[in-house]
Amino acid sequence: MNGKTLVAMSGGVDSSVAALLIKEGGAFCGGAAMRLFAAEGGCEDARRVALRMGIPFYIFDLTDEFSGAVIDDFIAAYRRGATPNPCVVCNRLMKFGIFFERAGELGYDLMATGHYAQIFFDSGARRWGLKKGADESRDQSYVLYSLTQKQLSRTLFPLGALTKAQVREIALANSFDNAKKRESQDICFVPDGDYASFIERRTGEPFRCGNFVDASGRVLGRHRGVERYTIGQRRGLGLSLREPLYVCAKRAEENVVLLGRDEELYSKSFTASKINLIACERITAPLRVKVKIRYRAREERATVEQISDDGIHVEFDEPQRAVTPGQAAVLYDGECVVGGGTID
Repeated sequence: MNGKTLVAMSGGVDSSVAALLIKEGGAFCGGAAMRLFAAEGGCEDARRVALRMGIPFYIFDLTDEFSGAVIDDFIAAYRRGATPNPCVVCNRLMKFGIFFERAGELGYDLMATGHYAQIFFDSGARRWGLKKGADESRDQSYVLYSLTQKQLSRTLFPLGALTKAQVREIALANSFDNAKKRESQDICFVPDGDYASFIERRTGEPFRCGNFVDASGRVLGRHRGVERYTIGQRRGLGLSLREPLYVCAKRAEENVVLLGRDEELYSKSFTASKINLIACERITAPLRVKVKIRYRAREERATVEQISDDGIHVEFDEPQRAVTPGQAAVLYDGECVVGGGTID
C-alpha cells in the first residue's frame, strides 16, 4: 500500500519509527496524536518528532470521548465484578474508531500505528487477516482482535516484521530524542497501578465493605470492596487463614468475594460475548484453536463453538487457572488471529 497515510503518534519510539518508515517508503505521511486525558504529555513529544521529520501534524482532543467510552466503561466493569482490559476498548473505540474516521475526513487513505502485528490478505478466503508480530516478546495481536475488515484494509503496521531492538536502532540512527524512552507498563490513566484508589477518586464514592465467604457460604472475614480484588489473588486479603486461599469469584450484586483453594481456580470452559471474527464471518462448526485468556498468558489448546451472533463457547483440553470475567479471550490458528471476545 502506498496511499496517503496518517500515523497515530503517541510520542513513543514505536510510533515515531512507524512514521519514519512510512515516509521513507515514499508515501505522503502525516502524524496525529490523541489527547485522551488532562495529564497526558505524549502529544508534545509526538509534535517534536513530526516537526523533526517535516510532516504535517494534528492533535485530536478526545478527552470527553475517552472519558465516556473507556474510563467510565473501566469503572463500570470493576463495579459489576469484572476485571476489564481498557487497552482493548481504547483500540476498538478510539484509535481504530474515532481516529480512523478522522483520518478519512482529513483526506488520508490509510492509517498506521506502531503496533507489533502484521496484516495480510487471504486470497482464498477473500478476507483481510491479522497475525502475530515477528518479535514474539512484543506481539500485540491480542489487543487488536476487534479490528474489522474495513479497518484492516486501511491500516498499516510498519513494525510488524521488526524486533524492538531493531526499532530502537533505527531511532538511534536517526537521532530521535525518544530512542531510549522508557515504556510504561501500566494503564495510561492509572500510572501508579492503584486502580481501586483511582476509581474512588473518580467517582467520589467509597467502596462498600462486605463478606469473604467460602464455597459453602461460611463467612471468613470482611473485604474492603469487590473492586479491590481480582481472580486468583492471594496476597493483600487482610485475613489470617489456616491455609492459603485465593479469590475464586466476585459476586458484585451480593457484595461478596468467594475464596477457595488453588484447585478451585481451574475451569474447563467459559463463554465470551461481544465477539469479533477476523478469519471468517461465522464459526459454523466446532473449531480447534489455541486460546489466550490474558495478554501475557500462554496460548492453550481448545475447541470453540459459536453459540449466537455475539457469543462463543470455549472448551479447553486441560483446565486453566483463573479464567477472569472482563478479560479478552483471543483465538489463534497458528500465527493468525481467528477472532476474540470478552469473557463472561
